Amino acid sequence: MSTRRVPAQIGDLPPIGRPANSALLEAGIMTLAQVAAHSRRDLLALHGVGPKAVRILAAALAEHDLAFAD
Repeated sequence: MSTRRVPAQIGDLPPIGRPANSALLEAGIMTLAQVAAHSRRDLLALHGVGPKAVRILAAALAEHDLAFAD
């Protein structure tokens, strides 16, 4: 999937960059609740999701009293 067609922000996810958004979309992840169902390791295994995106997602999860499934 080309990142040119991927929106800058998806659902209630924080802005994490188009490559990471593309990876999450391909994995069917569009909300923080869906992110919380995955471990950090699962997300990092997705091509396009790096440590910075995971840190941003962790902070957003914490703001909503959610956490990774680690």
